Amino acid sequence: MNIATSSALVPRPPKFYSWRRLQVILLFSLFLSIIMKFTWPTWWITIWARLFLIGFLQLTAFGLLERWPRRLPRWVARWVLQVAAVAIVVPFAAALAYSLTTLGDPSPWYQSKEKLAGCGSMIGAGLLFSPWIAMSALYRHISGQAQRQALSFELERSEFARDALDSRLRLLQAQVEPHFLFNTLANVRELVDAGSAQASQVLNSLIAYLRAAVPSLNDTSSTLGQELDLVRAYLEIMHMRMPDRLQFKIQVEDAALRIKCPPMTLLTLVENAVRHGIDPSEVGGQIDVSVRLQQGRCLALVSDTGVGLGQDHQGKQASQGLGTGLANLRERLQLIFAGDAQLSLTALSPHGFSAELNFPAEAS
Repeated sequence: MNIATSSALVPRPPKFYSWRRLQVILLFSLFLSIIMKFTWPTWWITIWARLFLIGFLQLTAFGLLERWPRRLPRWVARWVLQVAAVAIVVPFAAALAYSLTTLGDPSPWYQSKEKLAGCGSMIGAGLLFSPWIAMSALYRHISGQAQRQALSFELERSEFARDALDSRLRLLQAQVEPHFLFNTLANVRELVDAGSAQASQVLNSLIAYLRAAVPSLNDTSSTLGQELDLVRAYLEIMHMRMPDRLQFKIQVEDAALRIKCPPMTLLTLVENAVRHGIDPSEVGGQIDVSVRLQQGRCLALVSDTGVGLGQDHQGKQASQGLGTGLANLRERLQLIFAGDAQLSLTALSPHGFSAELNFPAEAS
């Protein structure tokens, strides 16, 4: 867990004099002063000022106990102390409010029965309403804190899930390393030993392939344009290795070149077509690669005229017949697109095989 995530889980008290709290005091003192002005001879502004001062001092006591002491015995609940402090401070706050608002009077306010009764009424109103307001504020704070902690835990969980997904994708992607590299290098060595001029062409195609493949090894996303560069370089190498038995054709819409695509996706389909369709055939065959866009989806089709897989193969059986390549690809598609991508495998007549990939078309 990183420091930023951990600090988000530590409860923090709200601002001492937040506008929300001051707003509650302002509105409640205004509401109560309007009610009192109809039965009290005192000027309405004076009543409101006294009530606001009482509420402000209560808020001060509430906020102090919210922060101090930092640690309390286990048998003492902080919220109990806060509610008690709000009630205890009422008589003292009312006395201070009357003292400040009667500074110009010839005699102290407590010597006037009318003002003393008014102070008692304010104390009674404060003791009646203030604890409930304090408990309401505590409930909102605790509820908000619980929501923030729940969001923090959910954020932390999603970060762990994303990290696990990225690790899984990288592991699967590492398993998609092309198997033909060693065979191609061995073929280049044989051509060099034999003094064949074709060695240079094969080596150039291999360099083109590596230039397209190496930058995407650690990426979780590529484009169809990059994928097709990789496929074209791969097929050119394979064509040089078996020029009489492999032909290929690539057709792609220009708009599809910028579509995001998981790395090595098309290469996996083409490599399977070569290994399981063309290589086992004595006469070889042709591989056709086509990519088009349709209603916000990308449709990529790889078909071959090789030996095929028989006349009765369903998608799951075909995937097992083709080894781990397509099973690996299915898992990567599931992780990346969360079920919104489909890989359809079909046996062709009289022989051959096709693999169609359907996934959301999202431009890079």
